[in-house]
Amino acid sequence: MGDARRSGRPPAPLLVACALTIEQLALRSGRRGDAAAPVRVVRTGMGPKAAETALERVLGGPQAGAGGTFVPGAVVAAGFCAGLLPGMHPGDVVVAEETREGDAVTPCAGVPLLVEALTRALPGRTVHTGPLTGSDHVVRGPERAALGAGGAIAVDMESAATLRTALRHGPRPVAAVRVVVDAPEHELVRIATVRGGISAFRVLRAVLPAFHEWHRSLLLPRR
Repeated sequence: MGDARRSGRPPAPLLVACALTIEQLALRSGRRGDAAAPVRVVRTGMGPKAAETALERVLGGPQAGAGGTFVPGAVVAAGFCAGLLPGMHPGDVVVAEETREGDAVTPCAGVPLLVEALTRALPGRTVHTGPLTGSDHVVRGPERAALGAGGAIAVDMESAATLRTALRHGPRPVAAVRVVVDAPEHELVRIATVRGGISAFRVLRAVLPAFHEWHRSLLLPRR
């Protein structure tokens, strides 16, 4: 991308997409950190179709790219997820190395940078890396075990569709960071019942500075 700050161009903005109102509240109310660029937190609604529609609206509308329109340089899919690995706990963090959607695979950018930034922002929290798979419904029981056996470490309903749609509108860094609320030994009745007092909400509130650090590092010129 080059160094926008040295060139005099304004830094490319960051788009953070999440599904639920409670996720949006956590991200918007969290610590902002040293923002290198403008950030917009967009709530897409639940499910891959909702995520795709929301990203199309942001990136592919008739005014996209016009003066004053928010055109992100990088896109992060954030929010809650279901962990697939035994021993995962609510509040663990998942950084996707790639997202999977059927046979389609979307690689994520700057994964080591993002892991380092999150480790600093969330001392004491476990950060997992690996494939994040998509689903159009809440996954439980035998289906959860089958996805884990296929190599995925977590599942959610929006990340794969969000990143796929973002890249359809031009090359840009994309990433997916999810906080575990539902794990093999800690199943919830419904993901939408998550409330602000649990550890996952507190963790999600703390991730935005790490997103800014990742984004800022990607803006620096490569040597």
